[in-house]
Amino acid sequence: MLYPSIDSLMDKLDSKYTLVIVSAKRARELKEDDQRGPLVGKPKSFKPVGVALEEIAEDHLQYERKEQ
Repeated sequence: MLYPSIDSLMDKLDSKYTLVIVSAKRARELKEDDQRGPLVGKPKSFKPVGVALEEIAEDHLQYERKEQ
């Protein structure tokens, strides 16, 4: 079973596409910038995408759509 589950992540963001964009951007930041580190205390995942998803699940990352 994956942690965090897709169902719990979909409660945090409005669509799967937003989930992919937010997690990919954060994973890239984690991979490129080793100084800052993860926003969660002890991540369960060792991979940047997994850590990014954990950060979304714990409300460390959010996304707001801009009105056009």
